[in-house]
Amino acid sequence: MSKHGRVLVAMSGGIDSTVTAMMLHEEGYEVVGITMKTWDYANSGGSKKETGCCSLDSINDAREVAVTMGFHHFIIDIREEFGDYVIDNFVDEYMAGRTPNPCVLCNTPIKWNSLLKRADALDCEFIATGHYGRILEHEGRKYISKAVDRNKDQSYVLWGLNQDCLNRSRFPLGNYTKPEVRQMAKDFGYEELSKKAESYEICFVPDNDYRGFLKRRVDGLEERVNGGDFIDTKGQKLGVHQGYPFYTIGQRKGLGIALGEPMYVTEIRPDSNTVVLGTMDELIRNGMMVYKVNPMKYEHIPDGTEVLTKIRYRDNGTMSRLMNHDDKISVEFFANVRGVAPGQSAVFYEGDDVVGGGIIHSSSLPPREN
Repeated sequence: MSKHGRVLVAMSGGIDSTVTAMMLHEEGYEVVGITMKTWDYANSGGSKKETGCCSLDSINDAREVAVTMGFHHFIIDIREEFGDYVIDNFVDEYMAGRTPNPCVLCNTPIKWNSLLKRADALDCEFIATGHYGRILEHEGRKYISKAVDRNKDQSYVLWGLNQDCLNRSRFPLGNYTKPEVRQMAKDFGYEELSKKAESYEICFVPDNDYRGFLKRRVDGLEERVNGGDFIDTKGQKLGVHQGYPFYTIGQRKGLGIALGEPMYVTEIRPDSNTVVLGTMDELIRNGMMVYKVNPMKYEHIPDGTEVLTKIRYRDNGTMSRLMNHDDKISVEFFANVRGVAPGQSAVFYEGDDVVGGGIIHSSSLPPREN
């Protein structure tokens, strides 16, 4: 009988998930390793060599660790469910003029659901991953709090986890820094693993060319969207673009148009294949609407709650006030914010703690009541 119970560890073959498995094994958990095949690089059509969590080398690395440490390891193929949900959403969001965050979407509906289903089948009480975050509790509710290592903190991408997921999850790396994790890999006898480079690209776009990926996924895309208008914020035509899905809010480089001053994408209008350009000041927004909200630290987010809101992963955050509007939440920023991009995640913090999060719906607020 294990000391702490049986835990299913998601193992990508990288340093973080490998050290996670090693730590739990050393702590007395009965570890079962699992590697999820989410994507086939041959289907991406990109030019980059197969690397990352879905490559054969990474799968073999994960299995080798399991064999060496004497615990079971399984490989599961979830390419179909991953592709149907994450990739279709990725394409649909760009075609709707929004900027998706596939890593956030992948976590809860795909990875956690898949892990929990397999954990039940394998009689595992818990699941564990190599994410940098901490799980704390407040009045009977579990919630995510920032990791000790602020440079590696992944609380922003974990806002969608519900209570069922959080109650059964373990994040052993949340209290450690990346250098400490690398040292642990060395101490466990994995010198080469401790030097393994990290992967930051979207797993199904390994060459980071999302435009090329869209062209390969959507038949006749270039013919359908090429030649739309660039306009300014007053509606005046500035030039011709290559297609609205190939631009994102806040983009300045790669516009292919010279206007004598720096101009940025401030709005995307898919219905008319129009991209609006403006100055940096015209990127400023004083609020936004957020939908698909997942309350985390509290069961409900009361009107008037003041939080630090992050609108992208590397955002420092801006203090704001939250108000409920049926199935959406309005966010009123206390300071002007640039580059609010529909489709991206908005995450609400109280100190280090995640109050909740959702998807940015629009950068306009409803009229204020008198």
